[in-house]
Amino acid sequence: MKALKLVLLAAGLMLALPVSVIAGLAVWVFAAPPATEPSEYHPFRSLPAKTQFLALYETMERDWPVESELRTVGTSHGRTFVRITGPTEAPPLVLLHGAGGSSLHWGPNVEALSQRFRTYAVDVIDDFGRSVYARPIESADEYVRWLDELFDALELGDQVNLMGLSYGGWIASQYVLRHPERVGKVVLLAPAETVLPLDDAWIWRTLSTVLPHRYFTERLLYWLMEDLAQASDSGRELLNQWTDLGFAAVASYKPKGLVPPSVLTEEEWQSITVPLLYLVGENEKIYPADRAVERLATVAPHVQAEIIPGAGHDLSVVQAELVNRKVLEFLVP
Repeated sequence: MKALKLVLLAAGLMLALPVSVIAGLAVWVFAAPPATEPSEYHPFRSLPAKTQFLALYETMERDWPVESELRTVGTSHGRTFVRITGPTEAPPLVLLHGAGGSSLHWGPNVEALSQRFRTYAVDVIDDFGRSVYARPIESADEYVRWLDELFDALELGDQVNLMGLSYGGWIASQYVLRHPERVGKVVLLAPAETVLPLDDAWIWRTLSTVLPHRYFTERLLYWLMEDLAQASDSGRELLNQWTDLGFAAVASYKPKGLVPPSVLTEEEWQSITVPLLYLVGENEKIYPADRAVERLATVAPHVQAEIIPGAGHDLSVVQAELVNRKVLEFLVP
């Protein structure tokens, strides 16, 4: 069951196969490629695949709401692409998206956050976007090492504010456990596992999507982000764009492994002394929002935990104004 929970950790990872070949799917998804072959199109399957994906990615880039500095910095795991926005002297805020996504998912938030912070929206090193991994990441420790090297490459120093959504939230939690001395404050938006195990209903619905047709990708997204789908025509248009990009990504990229997220133990939660804000939508599908907040109240009462109304896993989009306000109220001294 643990392996099944890794098939999709966010809206963008859309894979599916009949039950009779789930064993084969596990090998395809969780086994990293035997070697990272240098080529003009790595990490894509081919040059046409790279061209197809980047064309869609560039279409979505046009909607990025603020002028940004674009940088690609080197780490031992490869080249990491970052969108940098906000006053140069403002405190740093690093943004980590969910699995199967990219820095573009912060479009509804970056303008407000950049008023008070120097924001660094990252394309996570081994995910879909402009970053190019040199070798697959195979453990939480390697994610932490990559992020530490990224902070150094960007010359962020210490007291870095860190904000992660879904799988990016889990990565952020792993970093703060190991390097609290480098972190100012942390915001976790519906982090994958971290607080509670992923819900079985979500896992099986995700597994049903791997049939190679866009319909199954769309069906999962519209369920996972139901509030956004019902909010407006523009919300549905955005979901359709994410569906196109997610489906194209799975078809375009080489298959590779995905590090299992984990639920933090009571001892781990109690060891976190850095100020931490946890936000989850009331209609969250990956685990029950009320149970997550109840657990934090029991094992980590020092964590500020709140439920966002009228939202699910799409809380940073469908309730962007509310989420932005709560994040800024927490981060700004």
